[in-house]
Order: sequence, then structure tokens, then C-alpha cells
Amino acid sequence: MTVDQVLLVYVLSALGVIGLMALFSEWRRRSFNPKPSDDRIFRCSDCSYVYTDDPDVDRSRCPQCGAFNDAVRF
Repeated sequence: MTVDQVLLVYVLSALGVIGLMALFSEWRRRSFNPKPSDDRIFRCSDCSYVYTDDPDVDRSRCPQCGAFNDAVRF
């Protein structure tokens, strides 16, 4: 093998190891991080209590004071 071939094999193997490490890291991140919730966030206009409810609910009753509230929009 020539010096050029040895360097090419060394560089390609190093890039392959770095690529495999990146794929493994991404796989671990996705498997251990919790999935974001689909629930909607509500803030009571009367008592300022912040709570969540199902994603299909447009108006929700506050669990603290019972007032109906619209979802918070970000």
C-alpha cells in the first residue's frame, strides 16, 4: 500500500467512526428523552392558575375556581 492509500483508509475509517457515534448519540437521545405532550395549556383569567387539558378541548374549566378559559396561544 502506498502512503496515499494508507492516509485515505485512515481518514475514511475516522469519518466512519464519527458518523456511527453521531447516529448512536441521536438514537439514545430519542429513546431517553420524553415525548412532548399534546395537551393544551390553559391559564385561568380569575385565579391565574395554569393547567393542561386534552388537545381536543377548546375551552376548559379551571380545577381551582371552576371558571371557563380559552387555551393559551404562543
